[in-house]
Amino acid sequence: MSEFNKEFDFIIIGGGSAGCLLANRLSADPANQVLLVEAGKPDTYPWIHIPVGYLYCIGNPRADWMYNTEPDKGLNGRILRYPRGKTLGGCSSINGMIYMRGQSRDYDNWAKLTGEDAWNWENALDSFKAHEDHYKLDDGADPATGSNSRFSDMHGHGGEWRIEKQRLHWDVLDKFADAAVEMGVERTDDFNSGDNSGVGYFDVNQRSGWRWNTSKAFLRPAKTRQNLTIWTEAQVEKLKIEPANEGSLRCVGALINYGGSSIFIRAKREVILSAGSINSPQILQISGIGPAPLLKAHGIEVHVDAPVGENLQDHLQIRAVFKVKGTRTLNTVAKSLFGKAMIGAEYLFKRSGPMSMAPSQLGAFTRSDPSRSHANLEYHVQPLSLEAFGEDLHDFPAMTVSVCNLNPTSRGTVQIRSNDYRDPPKISPNYLATEDDRKVAADSLRQVREIMAQPSMQIYEPEEYKPGIQYQSDDDLAKLAGDIANTIFHPVGTVKMGRSDDPTAVLDPHLRVKGVDGLRVVDASIMPEIVSGNTNSPTLMIAEKAAGWILSGQ
Repeated sequence: MSEFNKEFDFIIIGGGSAGCLLANRLSADPANQVLLVEAGKPDTYPWIHIPVGYLYCIGNPRADWMYNTEPDKGLNGRILRYPRGKTLGGCSSINGMIYMRGQSRDYDNWAKLTGEDAWNWENALDSFKAHEDHYKLDDGADPATGSNSRFSDMHGHGGEWRIEKQRLHWDVLDKFADAAVEMGVERTDDFNSGDNSGVGYFDVNQRSGWRWNTSKAFLRPAKTRQNLTIWTEAQVEKLKIEPANEGSLRCVGALINYGGSSIFIRAKREVILSAGSINSPQILQISGIGPAPLLKAHGIEVHVDAPVGENLQDHLQIRAVFKVKGTRTLNTVAKSLFGKAMIGAEYLFKRSGPMSMAPSQLGAFTRSDPSRSHANLEYHVQPLSLEAFGEDLHDFPAMTVSVCNLNPTSRGTVQIRSNDYRDPPKISPNYLATEDDRKVAADSLRQVREIMAQPSMQIYEPEEYKPGIQYQSDDDLAKLAGDIANTIFHPVGTVKMGRSDDPTAVLDPHLRVKGVDGLRVVDASIMPEIVSGNTNSPTLMIAEKAAGWILSGQ
């Protein structure tokens, strides 16, 4: 393997959302030699790029790590499929494409928890805008007002990360939005201003009807740079930790399985772990950074005893299904061969219609009860229904109203099951483990019923198919949530950042691993608390901010 460069300034482990942005930013200076290591294949699989293709990517080893959770007590012992992107672009190649930042209070709380003002909303906003290319600023002005000041204050234009309006609408979704307004939810045309309360269609990361993943956004412009090397189908076996000056430790590189051989690659400046909330803790633990009892149980030398893999947080969505009458849903449109042919033709010629659909089209953010100070529920509403993800659509017209608790208080873990890097880790989300989470689950199902009972929805004579109106009590609804709820694919927090004196924090506020020089973690695992919304674009904000610190040596 002598043809390979064995030394780089930066080694980025993980070619997902954070890794792609970092590779672009760090290689922009031709003096920096950068290696990007991705365990999956290039993002050349056609279904990655067609929006509805997530149906063929999730649960497919071509693009998915194919993880499962451990049996979960809160889900009445169920095991969930736990998709994670395994290709260039990572989860941005298989996710729901929803552009969502969360709430300003999330980032102000991060600043409080870490003691670092760079994480507050005002400063996070600058990092969001730095890579945005928002459609509302395409013509320099908001067409509704003739002014661009409102959106230019909140959004960026000309960056790599394209944000567009969805290329479809459904009458049944429009009526659901009307019903939410009748219940007291305000309409919104921007979920990303710092307060996402309201109801409206989600903006999506697409370009002209195609999925816009981070590989296309950030790697494509940088691939011709001579100082950027990209390895795909290359999996990190472990990090190399060595003693440094005065008894300290330093990460000097990584052992990488590439082309059938184990190759040690040295990092002159930093190793940056961007493998995600599941694989980053796994790599750290196998490398000797993690809970000492766990590492010793697997015969791993303990370099740093740290709570790696703890603090796992995720959004659990509860899927309620309603039969409807007198309206068009995807169940009926896609029922016949003719209907499917028309769907294909619409996408082929217009890049619109059901094949351009994100998994969820309409969103709403509300409070589960009036005592809450902020929106703590997120709705994903779809003009379709099925028994479970990956199964066929129902043969009756129906819609799905999924609702999730944005601020769960339950915490789970990610732990290695052996010292072999090829063994999948044990993922234990520990959903619905707290009384508050169970109460929010019950209240959210009641709120779904309240919206569906509003006059605007009654014209479709909605009939609750799942979970069923026979379930009414808190205990019944919480148990039913365990029976029908599923992950919304937002795991975070397993390598959390915090103050230097915080014993629960693995990282300092600049994302450096405490106790090991030359090693930083940059992905969704660093979040001390989960954001109040979808997690992909916040991960890009994290990477944008980290790139500045890395380049300036902070």
